[in-house]
Amino acid sequence: MTAPDITGTTVAFLVATEGIEQVELTEPWKAVEEAGGTPRLLSPETGTVQAFRHLDKGDTFEVDEAVGQADPASYDALVLPGGVANPDALRTDKGAVDFVRAFVESGKPVAAICHAPWTLIEAGVLEGRTLTSWPSLQTDVRNAGGTWVDEEVVVDGNLLTSRKPDDLPAFNARLVELIGS
Repeated sequence: MTAPDITGTTVAFLVATEGIEQVELTEPWKAVEEAGGTPRLLSPETGTVQAFRHLDKGDTFEVDEAVGQADPASYDALVLPGGVANPDALRTDKGAVDFVRAFVESGKPVAAICHAPWTLIEAGVLEGRTLTSWPSLQTDVRNAGGTWVDEEVVVDGNLLTSRKPDDLPAFNARLVELIGS
């Protein structure tokens, strides 16, 4: 099966200034590009962000736009990479939380992997939703009104979630499908 062509779409990747799990940024980014989409990196601050390979520093990436200045209407989909520190920092940034809330409420695709649902929890958008995440977030998801399941990939309406880097092939395939539908 060939991936949908998402040419002409612009996908926001929202990350904190550091603590991003690098593969959870770079692999979905590559999947979006290969399907014809245009990924753009958003963060609370402009400049560069520091990714990690688990606990070791990885590469740095240039931010395209500060999330506080970004208009959710300018993007066709949103990807929230994980890493423990990344979503923990994002959930304390009002601009990031507001952007995520507006995006989820818009009905456009939102994809979150690993610890990224922490930002969704803070945005208050999980009531009645079914999702997955890194297992340590399951109590947080339930406390936010969501149903947590231990599955490779879960799609609930416009929300796509996955558990960990090992799930990236399935996550990326569903991401491109969701954007292309």
